[in-house]
Amino acid sequence: MAEEPITRAREFVASVTLPAPPPGRFGVAKALGLGFDTAKDQAAVVGSDVISFVKGVTPEQRGDIVNASLLAQLVAKKKVAEPKTLTDVAAWYDQYFDALSRIGFVIQDKGFAKYKEMSEDFEAHEAILEVATALLAGSPAALALVKTSLEALRKMSADSPWIMLFNRESQSAKTARFQVSLVDQDENARFLVSLMAFGLEAEAKLTQVLFFKFRSNEVRLEHHSGKVTINAQLLAGVREQIAGKLVAYTSEYIKQLPDL
Repeated sequence: MAEEPITRAREFVASVTLPAPPPGRFGVAKALGLGFDTAKDQAAVVGSDVISFVKGVTPEQRGDIVNASLLAQLVAKKKVAEPKTLTDVAAWYDQYFDALSRIGFVIQDKGFAKYKEMSEDFEAHEAILEVATALLAGSPAALALVKTSLEALRKMSADSPWIMLFNRESQSAKTARFQVSLVDQDENARFLVSLMAFGLEAEAKLTQVLFFKFRSNEVRLEHHSGKVTINAQLLAGVREQIAGKLVAYTSEYIKQLPDL
């Protein structure tokens, strides 16, 4: 592809300012070795994003998506550090989607819709599955992988590193924002992302998000979902720059789930 778009993407990555990384357990920044495997369905918790990969997506592509998600989250976190309302959450997502669009994600629609819950109470993961069922209609294997990834998290204890990471990055007092992504390939072997993003505002302080039962009259939940195409050549063209930008963050923000 032309050099100019890659140059712009590299300049963007170089220019962004990220929040201070959390202190690592060993007090040093370190690169993260992920055991991604083309032949396996796999998933990872990346900050406030649960990303699932369908068989056939290469380890390099999986790493690119993980790093892109983390970079975009950190850019948004620097701009909107502590969202206090759904309006703040929307501003956070504006920064998140903008960062993704600058490194190869082609996002057609960024609008959020109110989640209409008919029962008196619900759990956030139930809302995720309802949105995923609509988004992934006609792709039962993909929907099953999203369900399997969430079920793997449900079985973990509250003090597991995956749940602690997700809660730390998704919650802010009375609000939460979190993403669920599925990375797949189309019939032409081009990889794409089914992206679901959620914003939640509660009347009381949140203690957990994914598997906590909310009364529908005590929370407001909004969501965005869509198929996101990837300019794989552009994303690969900034692979090294993004990885270098994230070296101080990966070990504390990325946790690969056990093989599904």
